[in-house]
Parts: sequence; structure tokens; C-alpha cells
Amino acid sequence: MNNKLKIGWFSFSCSEDSTIIFTELLNDYYLEWRNLIDFRSMLILQKKSNPVDLDVAFIEGAITSKSQEKKLLTIRNNAKKLVAVGSCAVIGMPSSQRNTFQKDLKGEINNVLITFDYTQNVKKVADIVRVDDTVAGCPMNEAQFLELINRYFKEFGIK
Repeated sequence: MNNKLKIGWFSFSCSEDSTIIFTELLNDYYLEWRNLIDFRSMLILQKKSNPVDLDVAFIEGAITSKSQEKKLLTIRNNAKKLVAVGSCAVIGMPSSQRNTFQKDLKGEINNVLITFDYTQNVKKVADIVRVDDTVAGCPMNEAQFLELINRYFKEFGIK
């Protein structure tokens, strides 16, 4: 059994509204969670990042480039569980709305895609890796997140 749940929080292409909700949850739960969670990688809280040997990786946002795909694959390979958080990660929208653009509009944005090395289509997380759980919403559903984190505390034997 672990002493703490080893987590990472990773944000890709989105508004990071779920990250903001998570930060707000820390206002209420930090005193409890500091004894239960080992924040291995969470750039909103710390500069250091150790995204290896994670119990749970939380992924926010859609995937818009090959470099993001590569990073996501690395995270998946280093996490026992992977959770897609928020609408962009779970269903791709609204980030993937450009996938539905007509040919003329796609032509108009092509230089932007080239400049920022974006792929032609935006993908949801499950298009690339196996997802163990999801937290819906834009921003994420707080109650659903809390239920999931508490379930993971139990599953990983964290007391």
C-alpha cells in the first residue's frame, strides 16, 4: 500500500477551466489532501515535474499536435489510471470545432496550423490512449471529480 496517491495533472489545448476548478477545490480540501496526495506533476502548484510512477494522471484538454500526442503516450505509460477531465478531453469539443470547418475556412487557418505545428484535426484523449475514467463538463463536474478521487483513495489503499 502507498502512503499517498501519486497524481499528475496535465493540461493540453483548452481553456484550463477544470484546472481552475481543481485549484478552487484545494481551498476546501488541501488540509486533508496534503496527507493523502503526492503531487508528482502539477505545474499550477510547482515547477518540478516528476510524471513517472503515477497512480493517476488527470488529463485536461484536447490533443492538437504530434508533440502533444507523444507527451500523452508518455504519461499513459507512466500512470496506472488515466482520467480525461472536461469536455475537450472527453469529447473533443469545443476545441475540436475546427474539425467541422468547411474547406475554405480550413484554408484560411492553414498558416496558423503550420506556424504552431498543429495537426489538421483535433483529437479527444481516448482517440490516442486508453482512458480509465472521465469527468464530464466544461468546466469539470466538481461532484463527479470528488467522487472519483475518493474512489481512487480507496482503490489505492490511501488512508
